[in-house]
Parts: sequence; C-alpha cells; structure tokens
Amino acid sequence: MEEKLTEAVIEAIRLAATNLPEDVINAIKGAYEREESRIAKFNLENILKSIEIGKNERIPICQDTGTITFFVEAGIKNPYLSEIGEILLEATRRATQEIPLRPNAVDVLTNKNSGDNTGRFVPIIHWELVEGNRIRIAVLPKGGGSENCSALAMLNPIEGFEGVKRFIVKRVRECGGKPCPPVILGVGIGGSADLALKLAKKSLLRPLGMRHENERIAQLEEEILDKVNSLGIGPMGMGGRTTALDVKIEYAHRHPASLPVGLIIQCWAHRKAFIEVDEKGKVKIWQ
Repeated sequence: MEEKLTEAVIEAIRLAATNLPEDVINAIKGAYEREESRIAKFNLENILKSIEIGKNERIPICQDTGTITFFVEAGIKNPYLSEIGEILLEATRRATQEIPLRPNAVDVLTNKNSGDNTGRFVPIIHWELVEGNRIRIAVLPKGGGSENCSALAMLNPIEGFEGVKRFIVKRVRECGGKPCPPVILGVGIGGSADLALKLAKKSLLRPLGMRHENERIAQLEEEILDKVNSLGIGPMGMGGRTTALDVKIEYAHRHPASLPVGLIIQCWAHRKAFIEVDEKGKVKIWQ
C-alpha cells in the first residue's frame, strides 16, 4: 500500500507540473479575449502555447518547477495516517528524477543543493487533523520568482479593509513584471503573522472564479482585483488589461491590537493537484 500511495503522489505532482487545471486555463483564455494590446495578446498566446506543449508532451510547463507545498487534511481514523509523511518525502525525491523536476532545495548554510527537492523542512507540509477516515492532500508547486514578491504587513486595525487594499496594490505595483503576470493573489487576513501567510497560500487552492462564501470577503476580492488590474502592468509586465486573473482571500479572528495581512503572489502557472485516500486505500486524483 505504501508503494501505491507513493505512486499516486508522484502522479499528482506530475499532473500539477505538466497540466494546468481548467479553471486556470479558462481564466487565461478569458484574459486573451478581453485584451486589446497587441503585445499583451502575444504574451498570453505564448503562455497558452506553453500550457498546450506541457500537456501534450507531459513535460513541466515552466523550467522553475518550484518548491513543493503539501496541504494535508488528515482523517484521524485513516489507517495510513502514520505513513503519509514519509510517503510525501519519497514521492518528492522520485518525482524529481522521474518527471523530472528542477532541484530547488538549497541548504542556507552551505549553499549546496540537495538535488532531490527535499531538505530541512522541505517539501513544506501543512497538517490539519480532521474527523473521519479520509486523507486529502493538496499539491501546490510554487515558483521562486512569484514567491519573492510575497509579503506580510502588520497593519493598525484602524486601517481596516482600505489599508488591506492599499498594501496589496502597492506591493503588486512594486513587483511589476517580476512574478510573471497575470498573477493570482492569495490573501490571508487576521490571525497572527505566520497564520496570515499560511491562509494566503491555502486560499490559492480555491478554484479561480469562485468567490468566498462570506459576502463581504467576496466583495473585497472583487475590489482588489479591479484595483490591481487598473495598474496596467499586464501579462509579463509589458502592459495590458489583465495583471491578475483572480484574488482569493481567507481570514481568521485577530488580536485587538493588530491586523496581519499575508500576501502570496502566484504566477500564471498556477499548478495544483489533489489526492484523496479512503480507509480502504482507494485513491482519487484530480485538479
């Protein structure tokens, strides 16, 4: 069973690295149709060609195959729970060789690359224990260029949502074309500094075009998206109508004295895949 689950995780990593989900493809196609700039349309056309090549040839869409992050919702009654951590590590090692993936795990002390995308606390695994007997794993490879533009702001609570919008728009303007737009913005509001950033990254797992269930948060997502797209940075930073494909927000209660805002910027190559394992070892993989 361990080998079966390892193979499933490798296949999910391969799927994420080589095949963008339909929600992302449709968002890029929509941006292409709305675009008026010749240069912007050219850039979006090349992005769509790259997506098609990756899918048809089963090769990574981008040369930066990213740092792999796993979000694990672990049913406490699943009999394979104790094996999942080691399975994720082994699958990452093997996926690096078999797909292949670019080795992106560098020791901060020696500057030596591990060569297999594993190392101290890498791949990144976020655990959440839940009731039930199913384990659901989300795979989110994240490129370094867009990650470099992510940021944290500890706002004064009096700044409220207006402060949140100012912070995000300012940061996107500063980054310009560095994160390979059109981007997807993950935003975490509240909690603590670390939780805000975790929520921001987790929010990226929600399908593009799907608004938050809370009406006020959904409205804020729309407001930020409109403001960011009014910047005119455009595809690959060369101008155009679409700087961001979508904005995703998650939130938590906060301390009375602080308003943390985490911003995770994802590039156009929004790679993700999901796995579910039941108590009998039946595996489902999808995007």
